[in-house]
Amino acid sequence: MKRDRVHLRMDATYFEQFCMLCYQDHDDGYTQLIRFSDGEHYSEIKEDLDNLIKLGVHIESVTTDGHKSILKAIKKSIPDVVVQRCLVHIQRMCLLWLTRFPKHSSGVELRHLVLLLMQIKTENDRIYWTLELELWYDRHKTYLQEKTIHQETGRYWYTHKLLRRSYFTIKRALPNMFHYLANPAIPSTTNGIEGFFSHLKNHLDLHRGLTIQHRIDFIKWYVYLSNTK
Repeated sequence: MKRDRVHLRMDATYFEQFCMLCYQDHDDGYTQLIRFSDGEHYSEIKEDLDNLIKLGVHIESVTTDGHKSILKAIKKSIPDVVVQRCLVHIQRMCLLWLTRFPKHSSGVELRHLVLLLMQIKTENDRIYWTLELELWYDRHKTYLQEKTIHQETGRYWYTHKLLRRSYFTIKRALPNMFHYLANPAIPSTTNGIEGFFSHLKNHLDLHRGLTIQHRIDFIKWYVYLSNTK
């Protein structure tokens, strides 16, 4: 059912020839808007958000994977909206960078904290987790700052770049990671929309050989029929 006040899930999925951006109501899975493009572009996402607002949709929150273009468009079009970062996306990326078996204790400990992300259900959980993250940084900040220097050119780079990337990804996202605790109506992940993408692609795979335009038409009908259920 299309409603005027929504907690929005925003995400994109890629097909062989194009990308589809999707704006979906978390409460009932109603797809408010889709766009076909060749990627996630700021100007297009901003236009989509502006159009939703013009149509009378009051966006109470947006849950997103944190793509730079999405965050920039939200800040421009709806600067006061609550932005919730998808915890699953943060967890998935950090686990990829940290690997399954980190060699250093810093990686082992940070991986453990990352694995606990989806278990944060209360304000006390959040306080405990963020405190543990701060303590982790205090223990390992010297290691995190280690640099490798090229002897001939004098150029340097951080030795443990994937560990740094994991930590600073969390650090930058931290202000927008736990809004769902104060308002349970806000989804903590974009899992619902990713499930929608998965079902869509399974149906589309049954119709191999369609032209690009016919694939797009199929997706439009799929979204329309999903909304009418």
